[in-house]
Amino acid sequence: MADECYGHPRLAAVYDPLDPDRSDLDAYLGMAEEFGARRVLDIGCGTGVFALLLAGRGIEVVGVEPAGASLDVARGKPGGARVRWIEGDATALPPLRVDLATMTANVAQAVAAPGAWHGTLSGAHAALRPGGRLVFETRDPARRAWERWTREETYGRADVPGVGTVESWHRVTEVDGPLVTFRTTYVFAADGAVLTSDSTLRFREREEVEADLAEHGFAVEEVRDAPDRPGREFVFVARRPDA
Repeated sequence: MADECYGHPRLAAVYDPLDPDRSDLDAYLGMAEEFGARRVLDIGCGTGVFALLLAGRGIEVVGVEPAGASLDVARGKPGGARVRWIEGDATALPPLRVDLATMTANVAQAVAAPGAWHGTLSGAHAALRPGGRLVFETRDPARRAWERWTREETYGRADVPGVGTVESWHRVTEVDGPLVTFRTTYVFAADGAVLTSDSTLRFREREEVEADLAEHGFAVEEVRDAPDRPGREFVFVARRPDA
């Protein structure tokens, strides 16, 4: 089930204005070019920002996302008709032979349940052509990023056309081993509405991810640094071996 921030129509509509800096996607665009990808599967595509950037470069894109409200936002954007949107997850995809599968931003960590995580890796492997790659990022648990998820550190405010001023912030509600749960609060000035969304992320060690990838038939080519967050994230580049 999708978190409210993705699945609630009112929250999905303000997701992009509240997070306008998507320079984190530059590295993924660069890798799509580096690997010569012409067909890409964007797992957990959300409101379609990355999928549409790829489509704008002439790449054939499939975006899969469990939150229908986020997909509605994606479909309504300029160029939305150029992407094949699928409501669901990587465990139930139609037959595909993509060159590259991606999970940008928090997607890999948001697949917190072990069964769902292994199903996602299996689905990505099946969707790739032999020689295709899976690329995704996950935060280094040693950096304890959640300790900065306070109202003071995460407060944001945006003036959204047609909506008005929206304030938002995060607050951690529970840390249980590798699982970190936090609540995002949204305040809409236009009518005073206060909405919340609870999210849980799994912080996996590098060795754990490498073992999971190997279990699902991937060869880890390399683990890169995130250019926009040096030293804080692992960016995995895993290859489906040639048949």
